[in-house]
Amino acid sequence: MTVHPISPVFDKESRVLILGSFPSVKSREVMFYYGHPQNRFWRVLGTVLGCDFPDGAEERRELLLKNKVALWDVIASCEITGSSDSSVRNVVPNDISEIIGNGNIRAIFVNGKCAEKYYRKYIKPTTEIECVTLPSTSPANAAFSYEKLCEHWSEISEKLK
Repeated sequence: MTVHPISPVFDKESRVLILGSFPSVKSREVMFYYGHPQNRFWRVLGTVLGCDFPDGAEERRELLLKNKVALWDVIASCEITGSSDSSVRNVVPNDISEIIGNGNIRAIFVNGKCAEKYYRKYIKPTTEIECVTLPSTSPANAAFSYEKLCEHWSEISEKLK
């Protein structure tokens, strides 16, 4: 069983929550979200928020909080081979109630189909909050160009207005 090692990023000003599935091997190594250099998450988020591309965990944390975005993952622990979402088994979900209870969350977005699957199965029944599924920013999602990702992910900036 691999346990999620990274704390959620949020504060009382958070308006939007983005949930991934589970940190990649690279993210677990660097101890921050979307740590693989080929993952397009930070580039896409920076673009849709109208910010510079953040470099490093502290700059990324500041970008999130400054823009009222909370970030965590759906899965607290699981069996996983490498970073492959398709290999995820024996899921234990994260409890997002602290984020919901201490922020002013207007919308929950999930990054990709794996996060959506486990959100709907484990978290939605307790929160009763619907999520918006965005296309995965993973380099494995070759079907979506950077421009197409930005087009879909721009929905986040609409919810922050």
